[in-house]
Amino acid sequence: MNTPYPFTALVGQDDLRLGLLLNAVSPAVGGVLVRGEKGTAKSTAVRALAALMPEVDVVPGCRFSCDPAAPDPACPDGPHEAGSGAARAARTVELPVGASEDRLVGALDIERALSEGVKAFEPGLLADAHRGILYVDEVNLLHDHLVDLLLDAAAMGASYVEREGVSVRHAARFLLVGTMNPEEGELRPQLLDRFGLTVEVAASRDTDQRVEVVRRRLAYDADPTAFAAQWADEEAALRARIAAARALLPEVRLGDGALRQIAATCAAFEVDGMRADIVMARTATALAAWAGRTDVLAEDVRQAALLALPHRRRRNPFDAPGLDEDKLDEALEQHGGEDDDPDPDGPDGDDRPPRGDGPDTPPRPDAEAGDTPAPAVPEQGGEQEQGRSSGGGEQQPVRAAEPFRAKTLSVPGLGEGAAGRRSRARTEHGRTTGARRPHGALTKLHLAATVRAAAPHQRARGRSGPGLVVRRDDLRQATREGREGNLVLFVVDASGSMAARQRMGAVKGAVLSLLLDAYQRRDKVGLVTFRGRGAEVALPPTSSVDAAAARLEALPTGGRTPVAAGLLKAHEVLRVERMRDPSRRPLLVVVTDGRATGGPEPVALASRAARLHAAEGTASVVVDCESGPVRLGLAADLARDLGSVAVTLDELRADSIAGLVKDVRGTDRRAA
Repeated sequence: MNTPYPFTALVGQDDLRLGLLLNAVSPAVGGVLVRGEKGTAKSTAVRALAALMPEVDVVPGCRFSCDPAAPDPACPDGPHEAGSGAARAARTVELPVGASEDRLVGALDIERALSEGVKAFEPGLLADAHRGILYVDEVNLLHDHLVDLLLDAAAMGASYVEREGVSVRHAARFLLVGTMNPEEGELRPQLLDRFGLTVEVAASRDTDQRVEVVRRRLAYDADPTAFAAQWADEEAALRARIAAARALLPEVRLGDGALRQIAATCAAFEVDGMRADIVMARTATALAAWAGRTDVLAEDVRQAALLALPHRRRRNPFDAPGLDEDKLDEALEQHGGEDDDPDPDGPDGDDRPPRGDGPDTPPRPDAEAGDTPAPAVPEQGGEQEQGRSSGGGEQQPVRAAEPFRAKTLSVPGLGEGAAGRRSRARTEHGRTTGARRPHGALTKLHLAATVRAAAPHQRARGRSGPGLVVRRDDLRQATREGREGNLVLFVVDASGSMAARQRMGAVKGAVLSLLLDAYQRRDKVGLVTFRGRGAEVALPPTSSVDAAAARLEALPTGGRTPVAAGLLKAHEVLRVERMRDPSRRPLLVVVTDGRATGGPEPVALASRAARLHAAEGTASVVVDCESGPVRLGLAADLARDLGSVAVTLDELRADSIAGLVKDVRGTDRRAA
């Protein structure tokens, strides 16, 4: 067994360490989501925490880690009699991004359930993690239905498996830790809210601290056992403090003053629902126990807010997480209670442990967790019209207009891509459309088709009783139809003909609206821009809609209009993505007025480049940005060459009176 990196040897990352330790003291806090760039010790810290968790007593032979003092009466391996058990270390169970639903919650043997009437259940990762830690690396890349199952189990403390009327329930209480890199895509606000706490981590910019990180890591890699031995005393002390805080937790008093501060803070920041209030109360109580106190102070409430509220204030994928600390202090001051006045000379006053990078127990940091500034938006100049000629110079970026709810654009045909909410696809979840013989393990039984397959053979199989004699060959897998996520590749005209400030602002607002729609429908997005002498990939295909919005905001305009270059660059991007992920179907969104300029025969070149996409069956749509009393209709001509449709900016709005753009009517040979 590999020797884990000692938790107390971590350098810096005070917020991360505190969030993990508070959950170790009080698992009812609801877990922690760790957001940050790669290489910031997220995974190392989570794995190191397991060594600090107290041992657990379990019923010998129970696959569900039942507590011998209070065994679960519904345990599938039960019933167990209360008595002594065997002690073992708390487990850390890792959930892979590509895990199946059966691997997470467990699987029922449907064949034995039908033919023998027994519940043959194989436990999943939720059972393994009971009374331990469940760690999900890159939780933002996990399929949404798995995240829903995971968070439901974490909230209810139990896992339910339902298969065609056969159900199994078992306890599943664990410390949930998820890590993610925001550059690779965000979690939905509903899922963010289900994590109790969130912390932002980033690599230190302090030279001495970075040197110490490298020094300790090299020492650990050279001899993990010897390195761990150097930190054994600090690890033992921290383990004892966790146990002491757990024991003290039931005695901590949450006074009315602290409760009013919690409620007032959540109301001031307009968080949805009541989960934030409950999480803040539990976190403040855990902070008091961690500090060795039996009373919750105002500073506990403040720290709880910094950990529990930043991710709950996020309203859409373009909002930066964070909390206005001045507003927080104002809310706390207005609703302060007499029993919440901190003692400056108490255990959390002057003798508060320093925020160092050594083996000291992590203190409560003063800095806000996740105080990430939003991308700067360049100042706008005058609102006068810029040069509309194709040879105009480069203009400064223009602020996007307010986004709106866009109409649904979908790829025609039936795909088999990753689960999402855009185009029709064969999926594991959705409405049942038919049945087939299973390939491999049976996951979704089609009961009626199975009975029909078995019925003609009952006499030959010697059936004598009321039960149906079912064989493996009779089983039928349900085929289901749902929705998939697509690759939405935006090809945006940033030339001089688009450079009028009012028009470019509207164009950016439209693209921003489509990006928001792509976020809600679980799409990958990419951004190609063209202007001047060529085209560039402003953003390779990614799940991070935030990154696409930031690149769009900073997009300058000006120069000629090389439409052909933009379409050819998009063709190259799609060719590479088809090799990487052949099941994810693309949707090409070309945003232009269609006025191709620059080079010999620019219109003919653009037409040939468009027909190249049409020949490969790429679904597409052209957003026609032409304005003014005189219109040439060039964008509509480009759409015909692409084998698609053209829609105006007004028609793109979901609330417009124009007809609904439901499917992009292009040739889709692969779906045919």
